[in-house]
Amino acid sequence: MAKTKSTVFFCKSCGFESTKWLGQCPGCREWNTFTEAPSVKAGAARGLGQSARHAGIAGISGAGSEAVRLEEIDMTHQPRMDAGSTELNRVLGGGIVPGSLILVGGDPGIGKSTLLLQTCRQLGAAGRSVLYISGEESLAQIRMRADRIGSFTGNLSFYCETNLDIIEEKLSLWKPEVVIIDSIQTMYREEVSAVPGSVSQVRESTAVLLRLAKGLGIAIFIVGHVTKEGTVAGPRILEHMVDTVLYFEGDRMAAYRILRAVKNRFGSTNEIGVFEMGERGLSEVANPSEYMLNGRPEGASGSVVTCTMEGTRPILSEVQALVSRTNFGMPRRTAAGTDFNRVNLLMAVLEKRLGLALGQCDAYVNIAGGMKISEPSIDLAIVMAILSSYQDKIIDSRTMVFGEVGLAGEVRAVSMVQQRVDEAVKLGFTTCILPKVNLARLKKPEGIRLIGISGVGELLRKGN
Repeated sequence: MAKTKSTVFFCKSCGFESTKWLGQCPGCREWNTFTEAPSVKAGAARGLGQSARHAGIAGISGAGSEAVRLEEIDMTHQPRMDAGSTELNRVLGGGIVPGSLILVGGDPGIGKSTLLLQTCRQLGAAGRSVLYISGEESLAQIRMRADRIGSFTGNLSFYCETNLDIIEEKLSLWKPEVVIIDSIQTMYREEVSAVPGSVSQVRESTAVLLRLAKGLGIAIFIVGHVTKEGTVAGPRILEHMVDTVLYFEGDRMAAYRILRAVKNRFGSTNEIGVFEMGERGLSEVANPSEYMLNGRPEGASGSVVTCTMEGTRPILSEVQALVSRTNFGMPRRTAAGTDFNRVNLLMAVLEKRLGLALGQCDAYVNIAGGMKISEPSIDLAIVMAILSSYQDKIIDSRTMVFGEVGLAGEVRAVSMVQQRVDEAVKLGFTTCILPKVNLARLKKPEGIRLIGISGVGELLRKGN
């Protein structure tokens, strides 16, 4: 009898499965992404379906196997739950959707467990039944962390387990409204002959939780660790299986944290939530613009305030530039918080269109506060900061600048201009330099001077 092959190969990017190793994945066309993992036992999938039926769990449709018309689908039992946090509600699209599977990723120590523990506290105080399942901490360790946050009330329970077969039985029996799984890399199924955290275990564990969430109508949050590349550990198919993917970003040495939705089936993927880490956990930052501008230098060249849009929220940030004569044959370029290639492109525009000798200078560009901005609307602020540092001229601290810059040196229109200008007025800015083409449809607020420009050459005349 031929020996049954006990291993398969998975693509870490898209989850494509193969019986042999391949250099290039046929699914996503990525190179060197295949990894070997033990295959699922023959009866695993069949056993999962049988256990789900014995537990009384419906299919993903929740309405049997019959097809129904769109207008026949009942939506009365699908109201969103208030997460107890304005910032978290914003990122989720208005609240927690029952029966959804939400993945929360982030660097170690960034505050993922703290965020979800505070969410449990707020949901419990609101009368929701919540179950926190930990595979990394004991109950005593969870209590030590919870005592730093505050008092916990309501129908909130804690459970330590890593065997998903046992967790499946408990969820079918208890049927809480919200479940926290911390973390998915510690969970395992006995049918899968692989260690917890492997590609096979993570994929199968997520599949079990997906069926539980849809069948029982439970909102499940799962914590996922990230790799060195900043993606959730395990196959990329994990992100395709869940309903929402949230990334908790920020520097562990800094106080602020940003919660960003990179996938959301029930809301926008452009919204962010801003939090501040303190001694008693995370607190919401109601006005991120004011927070990001704290400590801005006064009377220093190379500092310009710009406005970027994160979803529907305008956020003011400081763009800093330092230009100095190089001591080496090749000038050095550094960009923090924005695209390095974009900075090189803008410097080439300044050299060509304005005749500046930037090829003999080192240039450093930084988005203060640790924000990562890729929106083209900050082009004009980067250009103005470089000009300010190069000429050693100070930009008025009450001036805000935004606009996209093209290769011909033209300043192009950007979207949502009214929101950007209104945010500048709210924070006390008196001058706004923006694309001239945006002035036509802009309703000018009181107390601010609007300067429209059509090319970067006009900055030399209107910059101060």
